[in-house]
Amino acid sequence: MDARSGQEIYARNADTRLHPASLTKMMTLYLAFNAIERGQVRLDSKFLVSSHAASQPPSRLGLKAGQRIELRYLIRAAAVKSANDAATVIGEGLAGSEPKFAAQMTQMARALGMRNTHFRNANGLTTEGHYSTARDMTILGRRLFYDFPQYYSIFSRRSADAGIATVSSTNRRFLDSYDGADGIKTGYTRAAGFNLTASAKRGSKRIVATVLGGTSTAHRNATMVQLLDAGFGKAPNRVREVKPAPPVFVAEKKVRRTVQVASVAPRTASSASTVRLSSSDRPVARASTVAVVTPAAISAAISRAQAAAAPKASSSGATLAASARPNRKPGTGAVVTNAAVDPEVLARAARPEARPEEGDASEPSASAIDAARPAPAPRDDRSASLAAPAETGSPSLFVQTATPQPESMALFEAPAPAPRSDAIILTSLEPEAGSEPETTEIVTREGSTGGNWGVTLGLFRSQREAEQLLLRTALQESASLGSALSRVANTKRGFEANFVGMSKETAELACNRIAARQQDCRVIGP
Repeated sequence: MDARSGQEIYARNADTRLHPASLTKMMTLYLAFNAIERGQVRLDSKFLVSSHAASQPPSRLGLKAGQRIELRYLIRAAAVKSANDAATVIGEGLAGSEPKFAAQMTQMARALGMRNTHFRNANGLTTEGHYSTARDMTILGRRLFYDFPQYYSIFSRRSADAGIATVSSTNRRFLDSYDGADGIKTGYTRAAGFNLTASAKRGSKRIVATVLGGTSTAHRNATMVQLLDAGFGKAPNRVREVKPAPPVFVAEKKVRRTVQVASVAPRTASSASTVRLSSSDRPVARASTVAVVTPAAISAAISRAQAAAAPKASSSGATLAASARPNRKPGTGAVVTNAAVDPEVLARAARPEARPEEGDASEPSASAIDAARPAPAPRDDRSASLAAPAETGSPSLFVQTATPQPESMALFEAPAPAPRSDAIILTSLEPEAGSEPETTEIVTREGSTGGNWGVTLGLFRSQREAEQLLLRTALQESASLGSALSRVANTKRGFEANFVGMSKETAELACNRIAARQQDCRVIGP
């Protein structure tokens, strides 16, 4: 990818879901940098090492349970040494637990436009349901450079002081061997193979690329060299820089509200009254619509309520209880009552400040006040008693609105990007955080075949020589080769470089184009 514009230069199996291994730590560090910039934590904030974090397998910094260590050292250990224990401490320290942090990682991935990524942990150790793609990791690598340039230099360090030890870079071999390379991250597990997301700058050009599923460090690095070289060759010298827009999150709130309605019969000064409150409690997952009480509805409700209320004097001083019989309006959660109301109190309850949030308006009928989807915490006692004011002789309505209690909100807030006519906007129409993808995770290192035909480029003395030719040819003829797979066959005569999984027509077209480049090519059939 041309990092300046985000323009893709070359891709093969770029959306195949694979284990990212320690490339996962790029997102862990992205969230750490984000938390620092938001003021949630500081570089010198000390994080507590849990027993879970201390028990992570190598690569490790060697943290002990109960130890406290500054965030700056955890970042260095995770970025340079790829320490699994350090990454886990970062996740737990920022979110409270690793599962919560993994959910934040996935949410951020969606906001960055990483559509085929799902995280289960902070360090990338093999776990079911933890996957990403070469395209998504390239997007993330570009975002690290543009979104946090003040921290990006950590990825080019050959060594770093991690507090309890000096750590060496897992990527120093590639950094030292490729001109212009300045990051970013390596990864390896048995299930993932040898992975690398790299960035390099030459002149005015910057290229970001990802290799997943390499068979060795040397194979992975050689493939990356081919990708970056091809990128520098194809990227224009001058291009309009399009910086990625800030990540945009869809805020979601769960709001608890209580609306209580009561009526009280008027009384004489010597009598006592009890008001019975009938509460409407119903938890909802999301309060996105709030009914608006309009002046017309208020007037109508007051008129009907006053007409229905008849003063009842009590000479014996007995307690008079008026029971408000709530009826729910189907589908709205509205409480309808025939209680007499006090205009001032009702008008005050209808003002905007009496409602936790605004949503789509829903005008009530003349005899009802609709409270949209009330959702307080469940209560055992659903009625309460209040003594009516002694000085009033008019009926009253008591409306209590609970303070909104957000239970689930956007984890990161960023301003919406300014509109630009030709901007590349990275966003997502994926399901909201917490929904699991239905697709089965792909953990193999090869895509599906498209046919039983292929082409062979000849025999070579070494596997590496055959692999380099296949990669070079794939970069040159990506259009004609389509989704063909490159494969090196170890035969008695040598290593045969093949492209397989093609239809007969595709194989013939690709072979003709390859032969036009003065490269030996022969179609092979089933």
